[in-house]
Amino acid sequence: MSRETESMETIDTTTEFNEKQVAIITAAEKLISTDGFAGTSVRDIAHEAGVNVAMISYYFGSKEKLLEAIFEYRTSIMRIKVENLIQNEHLTHIEKVNVLIDDYVEKFMHQQDFHKIVIREQLIERDTVIASLILELKKRNLVSIKKLISDGQKAGAFKKNIDVGLMMSTMVGTVSHMISSNKFYREINHLEHLTEEEFQKHMKKKLSFHLKNLFKLVLTYES
Repeated sequence: MSRETESMETIDTTTEFNEKQVAIITAAEKLISTDGFAGTSVRDIAHEAGVNVAMISYYFGSKEKLLEAIFEYRTSIMRIKVENLIQNEHLTHIEKVNVLIDDYVEKFMHQQDFHKIVIREQLIERDTVIASLILELKKRNLVSIKKLISDGQKAGAFKKNIDVGLMMSTMVGTVSHMISSNKFYREINHLEHLTEEEFQKHMKKKLSFHLKNLFKLVLTYES
């Protein structure tokens, strides 16, 4: 087992949401990703989750608060992981970035409904509840990741004048595009024979390898 893999497996990823809340969050995510926030009713979510409407009110209070819970549930684990990476003394600075890449690729591949919501709302470009949540999410993530990169710069492992915002946009954009165009990627690479599980595994490996090589060129002095 590599040091990078071991680091990912030992991070605490517990959340404060119980099983019923997670079922409601998952149902809401699925519907909102296809029908939009305005086009999804609390009654629709209750039906999809197999609960009554009163239970959603009891746990979350309103559809807006449920939306906030979705963002908290999906982003708190990644926030914890980045904070743990910053404190980890057993990994080199570039190994920490590699762990970050693996985590992001894994997160995007397994939370596609959530990321569809994020992408959809950003394309609309209007002042909505989701837009505010996305802005706050991106700000919080950037602060933590800037600290990760800054530590590497102070140690002399990373170059100066790194645009961390652009770097993260490159990663998120690359993974998002691959997910949205996976049928095209399958066809041009003659991968139609792979099962969905095999293809997802293949895509994760290719994305991780590509992004690690790219970030190594951007961040380090190694050619």
